[in-house]
Amino acid sequence: MDLQKHAQQPDTPPRSTELRASDADRDRIVELLHDAHAEGRLTADEHAERVEGVLTAKTLGELEGFIQDLPAAHERRAAPLSAPGRPAAGVFPVDPDDNVVAVFSAAARKGRWRTGRRIHAYAVFGSVEIDLSEALFDHQQVMIKAFSVFGSVEIRVPENVSLRGTGGGVLGAFEVDPQDSDDDNAPVIYVDGWAILGSVEARPKRGKLVKDILDRVQRTVDRSMRKHLGH
Repeated sequence: MDLQKHAQQPDTPPRSTELRASDADRDRIVELLHDAHAEGRLTADEHAERVEGVLTAKTLGELEGFIQDLPAAHERRAAPLSAPGRPAAGVFPVDPDDNVVAVFSAAARKGRWRTGRRIHAYAVFGSVEIDLSEALFDHQQVMIKAFSVFGSVEIRVPENVSLRGTGGGVLGAFEVDPQDSDDDNAPVIYVDGWAILGSVEARPKRGKLVKDILDRVQRTVDRSMRKHLGH
């Protein structure tokens, strides 16, 4: 009888802390730990230990445990975990649109080329160059996952896009010069990943602009003029 009664009861929904964590959730916590380390709230050893734990965490509750003693956790308590400069979950596909791989060699994407939403770059004892200064953007948001092991990944973007980075280095350098475009329609480039005994560098290429943005603005003006003249 008890078993029958139990079977008829509706399933209890899991608490939010018991929900499975996504890669985007882990990335947001890693970014908070990077900030805490930069502010001097965590030592290098504490930072490394927590990042390692975040990467293997399974639930949202486990992730919250790594930042519960940091001010950022309490500032964000009223809202779901999120961080400025991070894309919303599900914006990017799981699989990359393009892989740029250099193993004991060099590889590049530059010139007039069409970018996808997600690009993976791997430099293992080699060098990768990703130059977006003349690229065609089919999507407003682009994610570049860069991994450097005894190698280098160099990323260049136009001056009139937004650039944000959330990666890290292990005995290596992961450097992103952030910038925000004044144009709401401008592409946003997110650079993430790791530099292990290597380097990842992303910065604007001075003097280079995304001409497509100017073209879109001109087309919008043209449509408005035609609509106005039509009336």
